[in-house]
Amino acid sequence: MATRLMMFDLDGTLVDSVPDLAWAVDAMLRDIGEPEAGIEQVRLWVGNGAQMLVRRALTKSMIPGYVEDDVLQSAMERFFHHYQQVNGMNSRLYPQVRETLTVLRKKLPYMAVVTNKPEQFTLPLLDQLKLPEFDLLVSGDSLMAKKPDPAQLLYCLNAVGCRAGEAMMVGDSVSDIKAAQAAKIPMVCVSYGYHQGEDLSSYQPDLIIDGFAQLLLKE
Repeated sequence: MATRLMMFDLDGTLVDSVPDLAWAVDAMLRDIGEPEAGIEQVRLWVGNGAQMLVRRALTKSMIPGYVEDDVLQSAMERFFHHYQQVNGMNSRLYPQVRETLTVLRKKLPYMAVVTNKPEQFTLPLLDQLKLPEFDLLVSGDSLMAKKPDPAQLLYCLNAVGCRAGEAMMVGDSVSDIKAAQAAKIPMVCVSYGYHQGEDLSSYQPDLIIDGFAQLLLKE
């Protein structure tokens, strides 16, 4: 069945946003008198949403322990404050992304970004990147649920009138895979991105690609 709708995760799939996230994490840690984590450590922590990133930074652990609610809330506010200032400044598209999306835009009826990133950060980042136009943008706070729940993907299907077999999800994480599988949508994983070193093949996506341009062989 021909693909009519292709949905893309943002961070870790289209763009490497770790430099900006790391800057914001380190600024937050400085605010509360903790040592900076550094970009390489933050790169290992990202991939499960902002709150998990902040919890990992506060506990210096991949599997964070208990953090008091008021401490977490204050740290989240500081993190968002700093990230708002730097969002998009040092983030970079992964190789072949712009060129591939330009070709796909001419071939596909519909393209969408489906991300767990809050809209207040998603829109400025997309503006900075100056990518080809997307028909739909579903952010982490657009609906009541977000990936790995399939709600965002199902919303896109309904919005453009596509069946699951006419769509494709492209992402880099276990959350992307689980959301696509729950929605019965074919799933393509990029081998780079933010998945904490997990073996994505064990989650049985339909395809794993090493370069973004390989999508031109699958659309």
